[in-house]
Parts: sequence; structure tokens; C-alpha cells
Amino acid sequence: MSTFSVADIPDMTGKTVIVTGASSGIGLATARALAGAGARVVFAVRNIEKGKAAAAITTGVTEVRELDLASLDSVRAFAAGWDGGIELLINNAGVGGPELSRTADGFEMQFGTNHLGHFALTNLLLEHITGRVVTVASQAERSGRIDFDDLNWERKPYRSFGAYAQSKLANLLFTAELQRRLNAAGSGVRATAAHPGFVATNIYNHAGRRPSGLSAIMIRLLAQDADMGALPTLYAAVVDIPGNSFAGPRHFAHMRGAPQLIGRSATAQDANLAHRLWAVSEQLTGTRYPLQPVPERI
Repeated sequence: MSTFSVADIPDMTGKTVIVTGASSGIGLATARALAGAGARVVFAVRNIEKGKAAAAITTGVTEVRELDLASLDSVRAFAAGWDGGIELLINNAGVGGPELSRTADGFEMQFGTNHLGHFALTNLLLEHITGRVVTVASQAERSGRIDFDDLNWERKPYRSFGAYAQSKLANLLFTAELQRRLNAAGSGVRATAAHPGFVATNIYNHAGRRPSGLSAIMIRLLAQDADMGALPTLYAAVVDIPGNSFAGPRHFAHMRGAPQLIGRSATAQDANLAHRLWAVSEQLTGTRYPLQPVPERI
């Protein structure tokens, strides 16, 4: 597909979609687009009041449920309260920040929220999912390294961007291994990933402070709005593309423009690394992949 816009989303009437982090930014734009196409959209959000305010400006069928991806107890509670089918799980929520902070379970906040929270949520909901799991990653993955000796930055000096890049590389490795497991189970569910490009959202605001100096100028001059930033996610959710695809903007080093399939680093394509990360993530979260592989024919 040479171009893609919200108008290309098929009729989603009767289908249920979960969007994490749907109270603002790309998540809200994604939720509004899918609700506008007829889907029942569940805003899975940490702050219920913000979620309700976002749902109130969304046309269509919406529901707001509490989900704090920085707490495995909250993730388990959300999944335990779920009943019914899910057409799309959009793993959109993400955090950044210059200072080291930790989740309720003691994980480094960016790795714990961006990867482990979504990893646990997906595994706990997977038996309900009939369509796709779309995880919002980033080209920051190209700078990422999975440091199995210190995943939670307990010994080495903390580098915020390094932690963010590790979490985004983990998103792509998770998508690849999830698709491999879905294939082995004979499942028709697809796992895809999306990179929104350079988008002016709240992820650049830290501790209530807006970007300043060169960062503020770059955002003002180069960043897309949230509606454009949501298009790669929507593309990965509804266009007929293979499992383990990665969608992102087509222009300006994949930072602006309409979505298309894009490449990823060699590290993000390392099957052994993906398998190892999956095993470690199961141990850290206490969750397991729920589907059984199809037995080989004799």
C-alpha cells in the first residue's frame, strides 16, 4: 500500500481493542481512530480520571480500565478481570526519563514498563486475542544492548537513553519471539511492531518540565503530531502484512510521513537473543507463554 490514512482502517464494528496508555499522545490518537472505525476500545490507563477525560472526547464505544504497567500486580488484576475476545492488543504505553527510578517490583522503570509490563500483559491475555498484538517500539533500538548481567542498572552508571534503547530493542525481540511461538502453535494471531517517528508527545516532558533549548526547537520544527505518529501503529494493526513486521514513517530517516514497512538492526533480528530474553522475562515476571506448540507429524 503506497499510502495509508485513518480512512483506510476497515470496519471494526463488533471488535474489541485494548490500547495501553490511551489517555494522551499516540495512544489516544490510536484509540480515537479505531473507535471511529466502529471498534469497542478499552482505554487501559494508569490514571483513571485522565482516561475518562480522554474517552469523553472520543467518538464511539469506549471503556476505561485501570492498568499500571509498572506494577505486575496491576497487570495481573487487569488480565484476571478480562472476559471475552480481543481483536487487537495495542502495547502502546511507554515511559522515558533522565533519572533512575524503579517499578513497584524493583525493575528499572523503562525496561520494567516498556518491556516487562507489556510482556506479562500479552502472555496473560493471549488466549483471548484473535487478531494481532501490536507493540510500539522505536528506532532507538539500533543503539540498544540487552545487558543480561545488569538489566536493571543496579551496578553500572545509569544512562537514560541507554535504558530506553534497551527497552525498545526488547520490544522488537519480544515481537519476533512471540511470532515464532505463535507460528509453532499454529495460531493465526500476528505479532507486529511500529515506530511512530519523531512525534511531539508528553514522553519528552520530564518531572513536569517541558523540553528547552535545541530539543524544543527540534520538536517545534521537525516533530509530527500525535495523529501522524499513530499511523504506523494503525498500519501494523490492520494492513495485511506478515507477522513480525515493523512499520514506521517513510521519510526523513523514517521519522516523518505516511507509514511503510521498515528495517531493524541485526541485533533485533537475533533469534537466539530473542529466545534468551523471553526466558529471562518469564522468570522476572512470573508469567508463561500459554499456547502449546503443534506436535510434529510422524
